[in-house]
Amino acid sequence: MELPEGCIANIIARTTPKDACRLCAVSKLFKSAADSDYVWGRFLPSDVVSLVSHSHSHSSLISLSTSNKSLYLALSDRPTVIDKGKMSFQLDKKSGKKCYMLAARALTIVWGDTPRYWEWIPLEESRFSEVARLEHVWWLEIRGVLSTLVLTPNTHYAAYLVFSMEEDRIGFQHCPVELSIGMLGGEASTKNVILDPESDGVRQLPNLRGNPWLEIEFGVFFVSSTEDEQVQMSVVETEAGVLKSGLIIEGIEFRPKEDN
Repeated sequence: MELPEGCIANIIARTTPKDACRLCAVSKLFKSAADSDYVWGRFLPSDVVSLVSHSHSHSSLISLSTSNKSLYLALSDRPTVIDKGKMSFQLDKKSGKKCYMLAARALTIVWGDTPRYWEWIPLEESRFSEVARLEHVWWLEIRGVLSTLVLTPNTHYAAYLVFSMEEDRIGFQHCPVELSIGMLGGEASTKNVILDPESDGVRQLPNLRGNPWLEIEFGVFFVSSTEDEQVQMSVVETEAGVLKSGLIIEGIEFRPKEDN
C-alpha cells in the first residue's frame, strides 16, 4: 500500500534540500511530494520574508519565484544584498543554512575614512556597491563583529576574509598578519598568515575563491542556540614597520563549516 503524498512530504521535509532533490528520482509520487511548497517552505528560514524585504531586489525575488522551491533556489544561487548595502545573505544550497557577508563598509578599518590611506571604489566583480582599496599604511587594523542571532542555530560556522591583491602590491609577500576570532568576553583564537598568494613562505596562504577574489579562514565557531552572542574578528599587522599597499577588502563571510 502506497503512503499518501502528504505523509511522504512530511517525511521529506525532515531531511535536507539535497535529500529532497535526490528523492525526486524515486517515483512520480515522490517527485510531487518533494517539489511541494510544504517541503520547501520548511527548508526556507522562518524569517525569510523579513530578510527579503530588506533587499533592493525584494520585489523581483517575490514576483519571479513561483513556488517555495524557486524562491529557495534564487536565494541559494546568488547573494542578496541587504542592510542598505552593508551585508549580503545567501542560503547554503545543500543544507539551507544561512550564509552572510559583512561588507567592507560594515567593518571598522583604522584610517578607513582617510583617502590618503584607504580609498572606497566600485568594483564590477563585487556584490557590493563599493570596496575598500588600500593606498598605503604601516598600521593595518581591520575589525568586524556579527550577532550570532542572524545565523542558523546548532551549526559550526567558519569566517573568511574575502579580498584581492593588486599586481603592484607591496608589503604582504613576507610580512605575516594576525587573524583573530572569538566571542565577545571569551577567549579568541589567533594565527599568523600570509595574504599574498604568491608568497613562497611556510605560513597559511589564501585560497582562490573566484576571480579576482581570495579568501582565508579566520577560524571556526559554534552557534549553539538563539542566544545573542557577538562574534568578533580582526586583521592586524602593526609591529613590522613595513609599508603595505594594494590590498582590496570586499568583506568577511560566514558560512556553515562542512563536515569532514
